[in-house]
Amino acid sequence: MAYEFKLPDLGEGLTEGEIARWLVSVGQEIREDDPLVEIATDKTTVEIPSPAGGVVSQILAAEGDVVLVGTVIVVIGGAGAQPVAAAAQPRAEEPARDKVSQAPAPRDDKVRATPLVRRLAQELGVDLDDVAGTGPQGRITEDDVRRACDESSQAKGRGGSERREPIRGIRRQMFEHLATAHREIPPVTWVEECDFTDTDVKRLLPLTLQAVAAALPDFPELNARIDGTDLVYLDRYDIGVAVQTEQGLVVPVVGDVAAKSLDELEAEIRRLAEGAHAGTLAPEELRGGTFTVTSAGKSAGLFTTPLVNHPQVAILGVYRIADRPAVREGEIVVRRIGNVSVTFDHRVIDGKRAADFGLSVIDRLQQG
Repeated sequence: MAYEFKLPDLGEGLTEGEIARWLVSVGQEIREDDPLVEIATDKTTVEIPSPAGGVVSQILAAEGDVVLVGTVIVVIGGAGAQPVAAAAQPRAEEPARDKVSQAPAPRDDKVRATPLVRRLAQELGVDLDDVAGTGPQGRITEDDVRRACDESSQAKGRGGSERREPIRGIRRQMFEHLATAHREIPPVTWVEECDFTDTDVKRLLPLTLQAVAAALPDFPELNARIDGTDLVYLDRYDIGVAVQTEQGLVVPVVGDVAAKSLDELEAEIRRLAEGAHAGTLAPEELRGGTFTVTSAGKSAGLFTTPLVNHPQVAILGVYRIADRPAVREGEIVVRRIGNVSVTFDHRVIDGKRAADFGLSVIDRLQQG
């Protein structure tokens, strides 16, 4: 009997996914729990194991296709079974694109590169065996692939004035997610200075999460999410941490922040950040956040206006910390100063409440 495998629900709010890479080919015999396919979402790239064993008889979605949850994407077993009509299956609307072969090329385990970097290399015609990786442990980055493509074009005298590539994978999902946030949320950003002189800035992120979780109980409307026309107040403090990776922005969630010690928060943030860069985070580690914190260190500049992580209603940012002149007791002194911002959905949060929340977080951070 044929087993029709449908794209599963990959997490809260996700209705579709992109076929990033097939790990099997038609005619291949696989066992239950063998790696089957990599799916790219707006959160990360997830490797899905096979729920059944047998011979892969049909692959119904090509790499690069965006399909809806519940779509049959592969058939296992049932050599004499009636073929599934691919045209009758639901598909997410997307721009026309060149289709790739159903049977993927064998995985090259000698090359250290993420699935989406491999996909970019395939699109640009770059042989990864000829690319020197500049990432951690020799990993090949997107910049490495693009640089190799540019050098090859110049060497062949085919350099042009522009280059096009489809927006796919995490970048495409982020593109759509941020467009939704910008379209639906009327954001306002409040900014204030924070004196970090007595703060251990080496532990800035865990200290910030701790301060946010301690302040949120007094401002429940900031620890909430929009559901249609309802504002859902949440009694848990699961805080997302924005991480910029080669594949795009990823927001893993630190669960139950209020119950964790500073050391536990530091270890968990490090673990999630490493998983985000490696593309190994599980779907449950990327969903259910009640609030988000972003901190880009020196790259953040004085301050930015981050977009609210829809359907949440607020995000707190911490920016570059540097020596600045400050007035203390009538004297000009040098202090370690950085800005803290709160961007919030003005439909549900008043400016004064957002400012009072920000000042509450700053007060906790200044106490170290």
